[in-house]
Amino acid sequence: MTESDPPQGWTLAGRFAAVAAASPQATAVRSEDGDLDYAALDAAAEALAARLRARGVRRGDRVGVLLERSPGLITALLGVLKAGAGYVAVDPGDPIARLRTILGDAGVSLLVTGRTQRDRIEGEFDQLDLLDVLDAADGPDRPDAGGGSAAGPTAPPADRSPEDLAYVAYTSGSTGRPKGVCVPDRAVLRLVLDSGFLGARADDVFLQLAPVAFDASTLEIWGALLNGGCLALAPAGRLGPAEIVKTVRDTGTTVLFLTTALFHQAVEVGLTDLPALRALLTGGEVLSAEHVDRAVAALPGTLVSAAYGPTENTTFTSTHPVRAPLGDRGVPIGRPIDGTGMVVLDGELERVPDGTVGRLFVNGAGLAHGYLDLPGLTADRFRPDPFAGVPGARMYDTGDLARRAPDGTFEFAGRADGQLKVNGVRIESEDIEARLRRHPDVLDAAVVLQDHGPGDRRLVAFYSGPYAVSSVELRRTLAVDLPAAMIPSALVWVDRLPLKPNGKVDRPALAARRGRTRPDGEVPYREPGDEVERRLAVLWQEVLDVEPVGVDDDFFDLGGHSLTASRITREITAEFEAVIRARVFYLNPTVAGLAEQIRAQRPEPATGAGPAAGRGATP
Repeated sequence: MTESDPPQGWTLAGRFAAVAAASPQATAVRSEDGDLDYAALDAAAEALAARLRARGVRRGDRVGVLLERSPGLITALLGVLKAGAGYVAVDPGDPIARLRTILGDAGVSLLVTGRTQRDRIEGEFDQLDLLDVLDAADGPDRPDAGGGSAAGPTAPPADRSPEDLAYVAYTSGSTGRPKGVCVPDRAVLRLVLDSGFLGARADDVFLQLAPVAFDASTLEIWGALLNGGCLALAPAGRLGPAEIVKTVRDTGTTVLFLTTALFHQAVEVGLTDLPALRALLTGGEVLSAEHVDRAVAALPGTLVSAAYGPTENTTFTSTHPVRAPLGDRGVPIGRPIDGTGMVVLDGELERVPDGTVGRLFVNGAGLAHGYLDLPGLTADRFRPDPFAGVPGARMYDTGDLARRAPDGTFEFAGRADGQLKVNGVRIESEDIEARLRRHPDVLDAAVVLQDHGPGDRRLVAFYSGPYAVSSVELRRTLAVDLPAAMIPSALVWVDRLPLKPNGKVDRPALAARRGRTRPDGEVPYREPGDEVERRLAVLWQEVLDVEPVGVDDDFFDLGGHSLTASRITREITAEFEAVIRARVFYLNPTVAGLAEQIRAQRPEPATGAGPAAGRGATP
């Protein structure tokens, strides 16, 4: 296990500048608003870098970025790097309280934002409107306008080394506050340059689908732009699996990453007719071997790979290309990618024999510097590497349990702590529990992950208190400062939490427990009024494991989320031959609302001779 330098000593900004100089007219970013070539993106980012430096941004600073997925977002990330700083990209969909917490914890010196976002946290951070910068540089050709090459002032070159901060990514924290992972340039370069697991090329089209605050976006954005490829931006808003497959087809995507849950659902809707797709990577949670086999069979020209890796080791640590049916076997997490090492150790930090479960440690050029302003936690998780033989080398304690097969392939064997992964998002159960305990009527809480079949893993919170609190009220409390991915699908009141003999909460017992009681909410229960509503109510009960479902109940108040919503829309298509788009679903999240949408798509009863057909009509 050894840490190594990034290929050729590049920095991110330096590598991009070289690519842009070599292929200025090649398409860098493709979006619904038009294409942006490398020369235009480079010039716009230089203009932003100049403005940032004029505003006092210096090497090593942290600059916040609050923008929707757009060419402007990509410009902002690159401009921050060109100015010598690191970016802290936050998800515009997150609650305002969480945005404030993250940007405040990061100590951003400036916040790059746009006109649709700047008023959300106006006055709390020094802001810079990206459009003002681009308008001043070259209005007609600014990136958000989908124009060609832009001209503008060139920023003075910023001193930068491969060890400088590229970005800070925030993950869930066990103290109830998110923690920032500090990722340097060399870690990103190790992921995307000369990578044997992918072999990115100049003719590749990467789909940019992941939220920019999620580390999968690192592969998407820099995998494309540092190899001369094209970055295709997915349409704004949430996309269901069918819409994702269509976007992949329409954009000619050649490299795609899907979280495990999205991958499972994409397989269900049909991963077919994607001739351009050469590489499909998926990971974040335990994969269903059945779904992987179905994807391999449906995409004979595509290399399907399972991927594994914590944020602290920059997106991917290992991959497992699937070239033969897995059958009843589990899906391995594979072998380490280039520039990375993996080792399984016991409690004394000694290697365990192959086939034996132990704690997984990783190292290499992908390691982050550590956690922002948390030296104690950094020292605990980033430890001296006794196997490297290199002074100062470190290894990261993933907290995962794994075993190494004799052929060098690694297999995941669970977690050693309370950390969970839901829909590809890493979650500390203690983070949610701490927030639940802040409610005056919650005495204690435990959050567990429940499996409801392949591709259906649900976050469930059990809490004790003097009485059951309205689930709607608890969700609203959590939504103040938690992202949607961290809101439990169900909030279950219990007299007391079950305990093991050692006095600890019996989490396995809670994970095995099932409840089907409709939560009390602000909307009174109303029975279905016709066959369409009755069939929809039954469908919701099956998918959400809640009973009974009233026709006016809000899907999301019952614990639904984007992925279960996608399952509902697929079932509707199969049962009613009606197509409900994701946006329509979110605007009509009740049985009654969806029933109306279904009726609107069903043919009117045939008209003809007879009393029923002619009622109320004139001859």
